[in-house]
Amino acid sequence: MSKKNQKLVTPDIFRQAVIGSFTKLNPLYMMKNPVMFVVEIGFFITLLLSIFPGLFGDISNGSNLRVYNIIVCVVLFITVLFANFAESVAEGRGKAQAASLKKTQKDTQARVLLPDGTEKMVMSSELKKGDIVMVSAGEIIPGDGEVIEGIASVDESAITGESAPVVRESGGDFCSVTGGTTVVSDWLKIKITSEPGNSFLDRMIALVEGASRKKTPNEIALSTLLVSLTIIFLIVIVTLYPIGIYSGVQLQTSTLIALCVCLIPTTIGGLLSAIGIAGMDRVTRFNVIAMSGKAVEACGDVDTMILDKTGTITYGNRLAADFFPVGGANRSDLIRCAALTSLRDETPEGKSTLELAKRLGDQSRETAGAEYIEFTAQTRMSGVDLPDGTKIRKGAAEAIEKYVKAMGGSVPADLHDEVDKISSLGGTPLTVCENKTILGVIYLKDTVKPGMVERFERLRAMGIRTIMCTGDNPLTAATIAKEAGVDGMPLHLTKSEYAICELLALHAGQTFSKEQIYEAVFGYDGTADDTAITQHIKNIRAKLRVAGAGEVLQTIWGVGYQWQNEN
Repeated sequence: MSKKNQKLVTPDIFRQAVIGSFTKLNPLYMMKNPVMFVVEIGFFITLLLSIFPGLFGDISNGSNLRVYNIIVCVVLFITVLFANFAESVAEGRGKAQAASLKKTQKDTQARVLLPDGTEKMVMSSELKKGDIVMVSAGEIIPGDGEVIEGIASVDESAITGESAPVVRESGGDFCSVTGGTTVVSDWLKIKITSEPGNSFLDRMIALVEGASRKKTPNEIALSTLLVSLTIIFLIVIVTLYPIGIYSGVQLQTSTLIALCVCLIPTTIGGLLSAIGIAGMDRVTRFNVIAMSGKAVEACGDVDTMILDKTGTITYGNRLAADFFPVGGANRSDLIRCAALTSLRDETPEGKSTLELAKRLGDQSRETAGAEYIEFTAQTRMSGVDLPDGTKIRKGAAEAIEKYVKAMGGSVPADLHDEVDKISSLGGTPLTVCENKTILGVIYLKDTVKPGMVERFERLRAMGIRTIMCTGDNPLTAATIAKEAGVDGMPLHLTKSEYAICELLALHAGQTFSKEQIYEAVFGYDGTADDTAITQHIKNIRAKLRVAGAGEVLQTIWGVGYQWQNEN
């Protein structure tokens, strides 16, 4: 991070904060903070006394009283102004973070499908809820929506940080797509589900700017305490005046006001709003978006942390680490065929396979007339058809087995052993075949990020347990968990269970009915019924309980389900 970004107050923020300090003097705004509102009232009273010293019957010799009143008035004015300035600085830093988020928004062109089947090019900002758009490989999804037709791999790294593309398809567990993500393969027909200005990224920007910030329970409790103390001290100050008269002591009105401001919790009251906004801004500087001030406070009560494996604990970019021949095949043939299928494979897996093959001495080059087959979500494999009729494929073990059997080939007896071996090492196996012969398996390793073990140790020292959540092969998950130093056993969830947890956890504290969960997870065209949600919730609770995550998933009787972070 540059020094410029580390500065607490930039010239632009300072300028806006000074302006905000004066605009917030509006009594209608100040009433939201009762403590500072009392200080402002005191300022206006002392301002009147500076002009008319005897307005309330105060007696003094010469001009001393006027000077005294002016000094008290200036001090009170600076106090109110400083509180407003601190809040404006916090808001300004939040808006600066929002400005950086806005730079990631791309106003791309969208292909809207009209009722007559023709396409119309419009800007993504002009899309309306209900519009149907077509997005092909290499294009950016123009807005939040649901897939109604097609299946494709989508790169969501810009939004989720997950480097590995995910499959999005109509009617599946994951039919929702987010604007700003990129279609990597195939095509999707998407129904836009968000109104202009209300997309996922727009809501994140609004949260960062503080537009959606609400007082947290602790803020409300503290505000109530501050108001109570203010009322008590006001009563004390008001009773001092008649007591002074009875005792023959003349107490100046400005003195009583100054004493009142000193007694009431002015500093806490003045900085309370700024602290709330600054808390959300601080986590944003670490590339974490706080959904609310309550979420920031809840971090202090966390005793169990559930982490996704891919992209969080590991890099997510699976890199080729080794080649394992099967069925008596020659290792050099396996390396050669793996390299040939990767010559035009631009994925991290393909590039790393080609690099590893070259390091092992392979000199494969593109052949004139060769036809390269791109990976698709349907086939789950890629490859090349050479001019001499040789067909080489690389992909998931199940897909290659099915392909080979369809060509009349057989599956080597030791293939499954090699696949399980790689999985037990925490890797992902890719099977390679030449025509109807399976040559072997490529070992793709999902590498644990440097420093993860140390970070988990620091969390452990803070009294926080860590649990890894993944849908990967159990052997792979167990190996990664052991290597990273995760405390709890890996939490294995199905796609539907993971989607339900993600929905509820991202909206912690909000209650969802079974119908709402069903629509969010399965979509309107789902084939199950909402009673399936009850069973999914039951399974999730059982798995969380075994993992030691506690009862975070609560039933709100007669309403629905709620994720409670405070547990």
